[in-house]
Amino acid sequence: MTDHDLRKQAHDLDVTVWVGKKGVASVADELADQLDDRDLVKVKFLRAARGGSSTEELAVELADIAGVDIVETRGNTGVFTR
Repeated sequence: MTDHDLRKQAHDLDVTVWVGKKGVASVADELADQLDDRDLVKVKFLRAARGGSSTEELAVELADIAGVDIVETRGNTGVFTR
């Protein structure tokens, strides 16, 4: 599947993982588990998680910890795949 196809598919996804003040490490396992069952997972980065970091920086950090790939980031959300 191309990146374009994945982004199109991600548009209608509901957020199923939220990153809060505990940071990305606290949800990395949950993200990986959800990606065992589906192709894409949408993650919302709440204000408490962002602090001085951008959504893009947090998405990269989360992807590294969980061992997954970023499809896209937009606003305060990111979409991930294996």
